[in-house]
Amino acid sequence: MKRYWIHIILIIILSACVKEADWDALEDGPKYIVVDGFLTNEYKVQYIYLYNNKANLNDVTLPLSGADVIISNEDETYTLIEDPEEAGRYITDTIVVARFSKNYSLLIYYHDRFYSAQAYMIPGETFPELTYTKNDDNDLYHIDYVASSFEAEDPAMWEIQIDWSSVPGYEDKDPEACRKKLLFYTLPTLDVSQVFSPVVEQVNFPAGTKILERRYSLTSEHAAFVRTLLLETSWQGGVFPSDPANVTTNLSEGAIGFFGICAVNSLSLTVTPKKN
Repeated sequence: MKRYWIHIILIIILSACVKEADWDALEDGPKYIVVDGFLTNEYKVQYIYLYNNKANLNDVTLPLSGADVIISNEDETYTLIEDPEEAGRYITDTIVVARFSKNYSLLIYYHDRFYSAQAYMIPGETFPELTYTKNDDNDLYHIDYVASSFEAEDPAMWEIQIDWSSVPGYEDKDPEACRKKLLFYTLPTLDVSQVFSPVVEQVNFPAGTKILERRYSLTSEHAAFVRTLLLETSWQGGVFPSDPANVTTNLSEGAIGFFGICAVNSLSLTVTPKKN
């Protein structure tokens, strides 16, 4: 059995390669609009973001203003307006709740051109709360498990909001410095660059911290987009980086990104003191 695993590791090492990506080739390439957003089954004003694509890696992200945006299903149509307080953020003009068994369409009109996407929702799932562990060298804690990174039938995105701004001893500190948001993913694929991805900075927090855990259901198309995006971003720079490739999208020609519909399940917990 040990020899079997050695052979697998050798195959992975020998088949891995590093290829230089010529980012400058994008400077004179086609211009795209970038769509970032999804509707949920939460009772709220929904929103999506629109951006101009970057020509260079370190360019500042520029919001896309002045677009006409409509989202519809078989029964209803919602007009989105640009948020007067945040350029590029388009919000529904009323409370919207995304529903199961409905097919949703996104239509964007910008500079005499139409862009579109279609999406649907799959049911959400309840889940056990995450686990956290006390550090060995201080009285702070860190998250050690959220969910499995691989699940063939049930992909999901996990948003973890951590807030210790109200914990005694931290009330006088900058509240934003005492809040963190983490994202984790459960995907129906398992990539070498994911397994050997770069180490992520550990977030430490005190007892009494409040944690909100939210699970977003993902369709197979949405999961494929997330996977290809991570291959180009968070999973690069590890032991086995992947070859550069196009990120998948459900948007029509001239637009990139993804428009999704997600069911959300959530739970909250408070970090309680534990002994090492």
